[in-house]
Formats: sequence, structure tokens, C-alpha cells
Amino acid sequence: MTSTLRTKRVAVVGQGYVGLPLALSAVSAGYVVFGVERATERLRSLEAARSYVDDVSNAEIESALQSGQYQVLSDVSDLRGIDVMVITVPTPLGADGKPDLRFVLSSVTGLDGVLSPNAVVILESTTFPGTTQDIVGPILEQSAGRRIGSSVHLGFSPERIDPGNRVFNMATTPKLVSGVTPECLNKVRAFYQSLGINTVDVAGTREAEFAKLLENTFRLVNIALVNELAEYGHKRGIDTREAIRAASTKPFGFMPFQPGPGIGGHCIPIDPNYLSWEAEASVGMQLDIVNTAVRVNGKRPDYIAHAVVDRLAADGVQNSALVVVIGLAYKSNVVDIRESPALRVIEVLRAYGIDVLVYDPVVGDSTIGDVHVRSSLTAEELDRCTLGVLLTDHDDNDYAAFADLDIPIIDTRNRLTGRSIVAV
Repeated sequence: MTSTLRTKRVAVVGQGYVGLPLALSAVSAGYVVFGVERATERLRSLEAARSYVDDVSNAEIESALQSGQYQVLSDVSDLRGIDVMVITVPTPLGADGKPDLRFVLSSVTGLDGVLSPNAVVILESTTFPGTTQDIVGPILEQSAGRRIGSSVHLGFSPERIDPGNRVFNMATTPKLVSGVTPECLNKVRAFYQSLGINTVDVAGTREAEFAKLLENTFRLVNIALVNELAEYGHKRGIDTREAIRAASTKPFGFMPFQPGPGIGGHCIPIDPNYLSWEAEASVGMQLDIVNTAVRVNGKRPDYIAHAVVDRLAADGVQNSALVVVIGLAYKSNVVDIRESPALRVIEVLRAYGIDVLVYDPVVGDSTIGDVHVRSSLTAEELDRCTLGVLLTDHDDNDYAAFADLDIPIIDTRNRLTGRSIVAV
């Protein structure tokens, strides 16, 4: 099987948290793989076998490069004879709050001479229903000079990567697959199965696109629910997490979600907005629950920041306070700070004139914008702190050091214990 696959050429456009693991998986399966990455810094890191993705090691990249089966390029137009092209580029929101598909569209333009006969093009980037068939399809046909379903095959297979998850990864998570035509579906399914991935057929690309948005919107809504109830519990002096634990003993009809400082990352803060926008644009429908969940989660970091301010004011130390922020990443055990609620918490605290010391052993010593991050803190620095706020519960956090501090610590992740802990 490997000898046959070595004649097949795969291009993975976008070498981020989705594309890089996929490219390396294709290398392991025996394909000749081209990783397309436009970001100069990332391109140089890949060439030097330096990983910027939590779930990929330097050794894995180096091994792929040395095998001769993995090469990195900066432009799709440099490719030739590609049998399978997988698009894993970002789909952000524009300044107007609308979906921004420019990275997707640029990936399927100028493909004349790039694709081999009967090539397969797969979109993995999260997007709204109809994108693959109604937007990408016509552009692909025009740019490649092929007809979908006969001389080129197009499908959608949403990514299901959860950075930092040590249980569910590409190999253990079922992969949704869909195609514009039945033959397109067959081709898409065959590619992922050749990587050893279990696949689940979806009737059409619109349904597969919708399924991805449904998954993340489900999480958005339930996180909003527990975050709002946590605020209620905090104000009423009720232990919300104990209530969640108690409710979780019911063997049916309940799924536990935990409150936190807000939502962050590449999916949940962004993807449901694609669904809301498309619903209004296509059928004039307002998704009230989704829109409310976005609003509730959006104000959560402000509530946490004001809980800090209120505690400092009650102790009469606001004007001279130094607050240690524990964790900058958007979730535990990852370096990713995209859309992290910690950034907003820091912004609000600074607006009140409060000095902030930021600690994150996973993000490491760095300067991000005007935020200086420390991977470790001295005992003298901690002694100068007036209050702490735990925002990211990395396993590598020095919890013992914070437990020994005789200062209040506002715990948004239910990770600390002790007499000075305030759960919100």
C-alpha cells in the first residue's frame, strides 16, 4: 500500500493546528505531502523543524522533512500534479462581523495546472452551509478548468481537532465526510480512510457544514448557561459547581459543563456567528438563543475583572494593588491565546489603574502586544502581590506556590483549595 501511495501527491493548504497534524499523518501513511503556509514566520519554523502547534513535536517535523515526503511551500500556484488538496485555512470574522472567506477563496483560485486528472479537493475550514457547493465549487471549476463530479471531486470534511486533548485526536475521533456528488463522497471517504481515520458519511456538504456549526454552537450555548448561573450563584452565595456535581449524578437528561472566565480559542467565539449571519442572510431568521449565548459569554470576562476590583475595593487596597493573573492561554495545557478571555480581564483591570503580573508556564516568557508574560515568578514577586486570579488551569502551574500565599485568590476554574479561595 505504501509504495502505491508514494506516487500520490497531497497538498495541505494551511499548516496550523489542523493542517500540520493532517500533513504529517499523510506522510506517515505514505503520501508525498506539500504543506502550503503563507505566514513567513511559520514557514521558516517548519523549514527549521520547529513546531508551533501543541500537539506536534519538533522531532515529528524533522522526521517528515528527512523522509523526503514532506516539503513546505508558500503559495498554491507553486504546486503541480496534486492528487488531493485539503484546505485548512482560517475562516475569521471580518471587521463588520461577517464571515471572511478570503483565505478559502484564494486557496482555490489559480489552480490551472496544479491539479492532476480526477483530483480531490476537500474543504476542512469551518464555514456556513452552502459554502462548499455554491461558492467554492464554481470558483474551483473556473480556476481549474474542470467539471465537479467528473474531472475534479469536491467535498467538505470539518476538522474536529481539540488542541491539548490527550484522549481524542485525529486517529480516535470519527471524521464527517461529504461530497458534492456521490462519487465526490467516495473519493473524500477513501482519502481519510487511507490515513487510518474512521469516517461517517453525511448526506450532503450543507449538512456537514451545518453539523460542524451545530457542534460548536451546542458548546457555546451550554457554556453560556453555566456562566450565567455561576454569576447568579456567586451573588447568592451558592456553590454553583457543587450544584453541577449534584446534577451530574442523574444518569440521563443532563450533561455537565463547567463555568470559567469566558470563551476563547479558534472555534467557539467565532463559528456560531457564521451560523447566525447565514440564518439572517438566507432566510431572514434571528437565532435568538445563539445570539444571547454570544452576548452572555462575551460579558463574562468583565464580570470576573469586576469581581477582582470589588474585592480590592472592599479590602481598601485597590489603588496600590498588584494582581497576579494565573494563565493567559484560552484553555489548559495549550500555548494558544486566540480570543482568550484573560486578555479582556487584563484590559479591564488596567483600565482601573491596577498593576498586573501575568504568569503562564505554557505560553512561556514572551511579550504579546503590551502584555509581558512570565513562565515563573520568584517568591519576592509573589510576596508583593495583593490578589490572584486563576484564569487558566494548566497542569504545569505552580499551584503549591499560590496555595502558600496569604492573599485572596479568585478561582474561575475550580482548581485551588484553601481558606483564601473565592470561586466565581
